[in-house]
Amino acid sequence: MVTDAEWARIREGLRFGQVVEGTVVKVPRPGAIGIFVDIGLGVGGFVDVLLLPERSDDWPAEGTVADFEIWWADSRRQIRLKPHDPRHLRGDFTDFVGRVRPDWPSEVGHPVRDPGHPTP
Repeated sequence: MVTDAEWARIREGLRFGQVVEGTVVKVPRPGAIGIFVDIGLGVGGFVDVLLLPERSDDWPAEGTVADFEIWWADSRRQIRLKPHDPRHLRGDFTDFVGRVRPDWPSEVGHPVRDPGHPTP
């Protein structure tokens, strides 16, 4: 487990949309939760089921090495990811983003800030 200071340092270096390579390390309940990804930063990476294809057979399997984008990071000490490869992304991603996160395109490249803690 990383300390608060380590987590703040890691998060400070993250940008929305930043592409990182990771290895899928766990798919605990295919079709129900999401996938855990090791991105080599000392904190876990996670892709939520809502960003993955509807059919869990289309999800990247354990051991898959792929590119992921930084989607979110907050005080939970976990980096939320989205698949970079469209084959591993929900089919209606553009519509989904328009509904649930319409500012995503303008956030890409900006620092990931913890919404629970004001910027110094």
